[in-house]
Amino acid sequence: MRNSKPDTVSAVLARGRLGIPSVVFFVIAAAAPLTVVAGGATTGYAVTGVVGIPVSYLAVAAILALFAVGYVAMSRRIVNAGAFYTYVTHGLGKPAGVATAFVALLAYNAMQIGLYGGFGAVLAQFLQDRYGWNITWWLCALAAWAVVAVLGLLRIDLNGKVLAVVLVAECAVAVVFDVVMVSNPAGGGISFDTLAPSHIFAAGIGAALVTAITGFVGFEGTVVFSEETKDPRRTVARATYIAVGVIGLLYGLSAWAMSVATGPDKIVDAARADGTDLIFNLVSPHLGASVVTVGRVLFITSLFAALLAFHHTVARYLFALGRERVLPTWLARTSRRTGAPKAGSIVQSVIAVAVLIGYAVANADPIVHLFFWITVTGGLGVLVLMTVTSAAVVAFFARTPHRDGRWRTAIAPLAATGALAAILVVTIQEFDTLLGVAATSPLRWWFPAAYGIAAVLGAAWAVTLRATRPDVFAAIGFGAESTAAPLRTPDATRQPV
Repeated sequence: MRNSKPDTVSAVLARGRLGIPSVVFFVIAAAAPLTVVAGGATTGYAVTGVVGIPVSYLAVAAILALFAVGYVAMSRRIVNAGAFYTYVTHGLGKPAGVATAFVALLAYNAMQIGLYGGFGAVLAQFLQDRYGWNITWWLCALAAWAVVAVLGLLRIDLNGKVLAVVLVAECAVAVVFDVVMVSNPAGGGISFDTLAPSHIFAAGIGAALVTAITGFVGFEGTVVFSEETKDPRRTVARATYIAVGVIGLLYGLSAWAMSVATGPDKIVDAARADGTDLIFNLVSPHLGASVVTVGRVLFITSLFAALLAFHHTVARYLFALGRERVLPTWLARTSRRTGAPKAGSIVQSVIAVAVLIGYAVANADPIVHLFFWITVTGGLGVLVLMTVTSAAVVAFFARTPHRDGRWRTAIAPLAATGALAAILVVTIQEFDTLLGVAATSPLRWWFPAAYGIAAVLGAAWAVTLRATRPDVFAAIGFGAESTAAPLRTPDATRQPV
């Protein structure tokens, strides 16, 4: 008998809705290319004082390509919207997996909610400059929140089409701006100084690498959408490599092009003087005002696209944890009409609006205290997730029969783990620089400590489940199979411990 209710608690998300292009659009939109180019790269120059930002982006792209080797190998065996959480569960055990899940929820919520500060402030400034409208940032942020809340409940493939239009347009504008800047070099000659590999060993490069890696956050979301793809084992792999390659080259090219237009010796001062207006100020003398205005509008839509993409990521993490009864089962409720994770989407929207209201009431700075501080902290969390997941890949294949070869299952994941761990250590050491606070400020430790607390709570909850609800504990990490778990994982000879 057909259920007449509009939504249902489901073991699966809507199948076959996404192909490779749609997944690529989602994950690159989460990375927000024009936001990173106009905001991230200039902030990197200004905050770190390092001129090697372009080569930092390329170095991080290479490291994440290494990470993707093992990540993709896991995706061919385990298809689950829980992504990092699921992989760590199968590689390092269930307590570690639940700890990872709690860190992931905190990190992705931080990325998503922090972006509202940037969107609200940038849109409010644009409306004031362009039309003379005096609108507070939080009204703009709440308007975006309302649209995201609605789109989060619609079919995932429709959201993909929205993101596709925005993404293609912003990437095209970024490339046009790059060509204009390189065609008009400072001093009349094109310089490649900021691409010199020697910058990787310069003082302060740790903060530069962290700035760069934050710009890639979102590419790893290919696995989050795996259950909704037409062919998970092919789609996830190809989308992941395409995403890393496209955004790595775009970021490196754009950061270098800005240094060409200002001169390598003046890029830091120019970034500090102009901020996010730098790229627009550099191209304005050479392009029509309408083209520059289009670029500014796409900068705003880039922020919106990232908001929408991260909203979907959080909703699917909540769905995965509800389905496995790690969190309340009602979080696994999906819309019967669209197949979207309805409950998870609504919960994320409620959390976001509560934070926005809190910041508005406190009259906090939306750029510094919400956009910058919170998204940087979110990037730190994702860096933690990637480091732990890379180690989990090694552990999983070490005890699982396979024919993938040592490069995919050991060499590349081990190298990625070492590189990511090194960046993580430097990130924590230089977190005061990233926040722009004094070295003695307790904030430099409070933000990273939040992930330690989340991990401890997650591990403790897993241990509690093992003692009080062994059936739930046994099903952790099995995704759609959790209702019938424990079942054997694909290509595995043992269950996660």
